[in-house]
Formats: sequence, structure tokens, C-alpha cells
Amino acid sequence: MATMESLIGLVNRIQRACTVLGDHGGEGMSLWEALPSVAVVGGQSSGKSSVLESVVGRDFLPRGSGIVTRRPLVLQLHKIDGGSDYAEFLHTPKKKYTDFASVRKEIADETDRITGKSKQISNIPIHLSIYSPNVVNLTLIDLPGLTKVAVEGQPESIVEDIENMVRSYVEKPNCIILAISPANQDIATSDAIKLAREVDPSGERTFGVLTKLDLMDKGTNALDVLEGRSYRLQHPWVGIVNRSQADINKNVDMIAARRKEREYFETSPEYGHLTSKMGAEYLAKLLSKHLETVIRQRIPSIIALINKTIDELNAELDRIGRPIAVDSGAQLYTILELCRAFDRVFKEHLDGGRPGGDRIYGVFDHQLPAALKKLPFDRHLSMKNVQKVVSEADGYQPHLIAPEQGYRRLIDGSISYFKGPAEATVDAVHFVLKELVRKSIALTEELKRFPTLQSDIAAAANEALERFRDESRRTVQRLVDMESSYLTVEFFRKLHLEPEKNTNTNPNQPGPNADRFNDNHFRRIGSNVSAYIGMVCDTLRNSIPKAVVYCQVREAKRSLLNNFYAQVGRREKERLGAMLDEDPQLMERRTTIAKRLELYKSARDEIDSVAWK
Repeated sequence: MATMESLIGLVNRIQRACTVLGDHGGEGMSLWEALPSVAVVGGQSSGKSSVLESVVGRDFLPRGSGIVTRRPLVLQLHKIDGGSDYAEFLHTPKKKYTDFASVRKEIADETDRITGKSKQISNIPIHLSIYSPNVVNLTLIDLPGLTKVAVEGQPESIVEDIENMVRSYVEKPNCIILAISPANQDIATSDAIKLAREVDPSGERTFGVLTKLDLMDKGTNALDVLEGRSYRLQHPWVGIVNRSQADINKNVDMIAARRKEREYFETSPEYGHLTSKMGAEYLAKLLSKHLETVIRQRIPSIIALINKTIDELNAELDRIGRPIAVDSGAQLYTILELCRAFDRVFKEHLDGGRPGGDRIYGVFDHQLPAALKKLPFDRHLSMKNVQKVVSEADGYQPHLIAPEQGYRRLIDGSISYFKGPAEATVDAVHFVLKELVRKSIALTEELKRFPTLQSDIAAAANEALERFRDESRRTVQRLVDMESSYLTVEFFRKLHLEPEKNTNTNPNQPGPNADRFNDNHFRRIGSNVSAYIGMVCDTLRNSIPKAVVYCQVREAKRSLLNNFYAQVGRREKERLGAMLDEDPQLMERRTTIAKRLELYKSARDEIDSVAWK
């Protein structure tokens, strides 16, 4: 089996590591809380501080009247092999204290940093580790002394506040309660025993300590308490004789005080038969031995908690993403995989797996036809404008049979109006595609941790969409220009074969051919051009969407990030790493999780290796 020191020392190291990582719980029980520790509980001036100093063998705690301990002090004792005693605070991790008067001052100063120079209390603990060959491995928590009344400078709630703080520690099932009571007061009125009885009615977790045995009235003793007749606990009571005020004033060291304490019990007629089970040294060993027993009993539940937490931490790491490898090949692979993930989401939008692609069809089915209907052909092909255009096209020589130049000018002028709706269709689809890129980036879970790569992908995708839009514009403009460059001759030949309606019934007036420039003539020209433009409109209504899909949508699906892939492949390692920069908060979160995961795995392995040796 593992030695007591190795097992408790391991627990101390794990608790300290938990403290450094801030692993104090949250939802459920933390590893720190699952590991047993000893809470020192007592009324004000019950001798709590003196007991702690006796156990440690050092004079290091602030002293004074009233509430001196105003913040919990988590004290971890680490037994070392030889060397000088020293102390370390968690809030000054790189500083080693060898002068314990400086430790006392730092405790007071650190208390004031949170509570101010007042009599207020705070539940934010101070963490102190003491390393010495003269201590046993132990974690002790010194709590503010219980009080019955508020004094000047304290809020009325101070009594309840202190009790609630103490309860928050001693109610935990893994907390061992060290109840300090002065021997020169009735044990029935002990604040520590009263609270311990409430939270631990069976007494399984409570150790009773009687202080100030040497200050009892002459002719009285505390044997009824120490021998369990006044108030029985499952664990034996321990009597302590602290340094007197005169000893403190003379700076009598703790080693001498321990020797003096032993002499007191050895020479005492009342307590001589209990000498081997009295004193601070015995108390420390008793607590350490019991702590080891509790730890062994708790090992299965501790391991179960560790395994459960490891699973939760692994799941959290999977959710936010594992750390990225540092070599350029792995980084390039990661970037390409992330791009493919984005590309899949983008294509799902276009192909109907996700909403958004239907908006492109809406452009073709609603926006383009509506824009074509609004074109000003009525004005352009009005009789007045037809007459003007035809006359200007004829110049000084009127047309002989049909005003072909006039027809061409009217048709060219009409067809030019189609460029507006054609370009508007291109721009509308471009806007939809850009919006789908933005949505796809936001919906690609794998990308959420990489804001820089998100920006790079967005920039590259939008740059590609700009190129596709430019090509689409040129294509639809060509479609419109092609309608002007070659007219459909058969349409007009059919018109020529159709007999012209003769609306003139007056035989005395000349026929329609007598004057080619009457209203009917120009009206017929406008009607013919309008019919032709209607045919062209139907053609473009079908061909413009085809061109837009071919140049923009199809290319976006096929090659949206092709240029980006080529650029990424040529980038240096540093630039690849920069692309995988993450949100600092997310990186900090992952680092914290990784450290906690390492802590829990290490704790599991060490407990397994030490506990069952």
C-alpha cells in the first residue's frame, strides 16, 4: 500500500493544481471539492490561530482583537525531505517566503486588498502552501471565527454572513470538521460544536479540539469532555495547550512551545494518562491518518468523478475544436478541409438542401419579367416618334418602298432598352450569391473558431463572384447586341406577304400607296417593330437566365475558391498560421480545458499508481 505521506501529498498537489486552474466547481462537484480537506471552525478567540500555528510549527498568522481572519485561508502543508521551511502564496506564485513574519504581513495585506482596512469579510480564499520537513501532508482551511454580535464597524448581517460562509465549507460531504472549543467555557455553548452537530449529526466528520486547558479555574479540569462523557464524538477529543500571551510577546518559537506543551501534559495530574493522545503534534498526525483513510474510501468515487469530467472535457474540446498542428502541411490540410466544409454548405444553399437558392429563381421568374414589362416601348414606338425616326433615317431622299433604315433604327433603339434589365438581373443574382456566401460562412460550424480564415474565405469568394458577375454582364450584353447585329429576316418577309388593310373607302381620294407618310403608314411601322421586339423580348427572357446561371451560379458551384486554393498552396508557414488565428477568448478557453484535461488525466494516473501500491 502507498505510504500516508505519498497519498496525502498527492492529494495536496492535485488540490493545488486545481486551485491554479480555477477548478473550484461550477455545475456538479469539482475535483477540488471531491478531495477531502480539513476546515478549522471555532468562535472568535477560541484559539483557532494558535492551533494552526502549533500544527505547522510556525508563527505566521495575523493576531489581534475581534475578527482577525476575514477571508478563508486555504493552508496546504507539504512535507519535504530536509531543507529550510518556506511558504508560497497562489497570488504571488514566483515569490518564495522564508521569513514567516513576511507571511503574516502578506496575509494581512492580501486580506485588505479585498476587504479594505475594515471589519468586513470576504468569501474569496487566500491560498498558502508551506513546505517543511517538520509538517505532515495536510490541507487545512482556516475560516473566520463565529460570532454572536456585530461590533462597531461591522454590518448587522455579519453574524449570519460568517455562519453562511463557514457552512458553505463544512456542509460538503468530503470536508473534515476540526471544531475548536476553549476549555474554560461550557462545551454546551460552543459555537463550533453547535454548528458541527447541525451539519454532521452522526459525528463521522467531526474532530473536537479543546484549547486553553492551562487557563481553566483551579480545581477544575476537562476530563469529562476529553474522555467523551460530556459530548461524545466518533473520533477522540484532543487537548491543546497554546502559547501564552507572554510567550508570544517574548517570541518563543513554536518548537519550544511544543516542548513546553508536552511537558505540561506529562506533568499534569489530571491529563498525564492521556499524554500520548494530546497536543498539536498528535493532532496533526491524527488528522493526517484519518485523511488518508477517508481518501482511500473515496478513491472509487473520485476516480468516477475524474472519468466523468474527462469525458465532458473531451466533448467540449470536440465541440470547440481541437488544437491545430504547427507544421505547415497539417495547417494547409486543415485550411483546405475548412474550405471544403464551407463549400458544401454553400452548394446546399444553391441546390435546395438549405434555403436561399430559390431567391435566384425568384429573380428570373418575377424580377426580370417585371422589369421587361416596364420598358418604355409605348413611348419609343409612338406614331410621333416613329415618324420622326423614319424621317430622320430617310434624310433628303425619302424611302422608295419600305423605310428599312427607319426600321433598323427603331429596332436598335428598342433593343438597347433590354440592357438595363439584363444587367439588373446579373446584379440581383450577384447580391443573392454574396448573401449566400455570408450565410454559409456563418453556418459552417468548423469555421466559427477561425475569424481570420472566415474573412479570407469571404474576401476570396466575393472576389470570385465579382469576376463571375463581370463575365455575366459581358455575356448578357452580347446577347442583347446579337439581337441588334442580325435581325430575323423571316419575320419581316412574312409581314411583306400579308396584305395591307385598306381603311380608305372614299374612291375619290388616293389609295394608301399614294402617300407613304400618312398616319396609318407610320402606325403600321410601329406595330411591326413592336411585334418584332415582343419576339426578341421572349427570346431574351429565356436566354438571360441561362447566361446568368452559366456564368455566375454554375461557376460559383464549380470554382468559387479555386484561386484561393492556388494562393494558399504558395503561402509560407507563418502566413498559414496567421490564417488559423482564432478568437482569443476561444483560444484561452481551449487552453484552460486542455490544462484541466491534463490535470484530470494526470490525477487519475497518479491516484491509480499510488493508492494501490
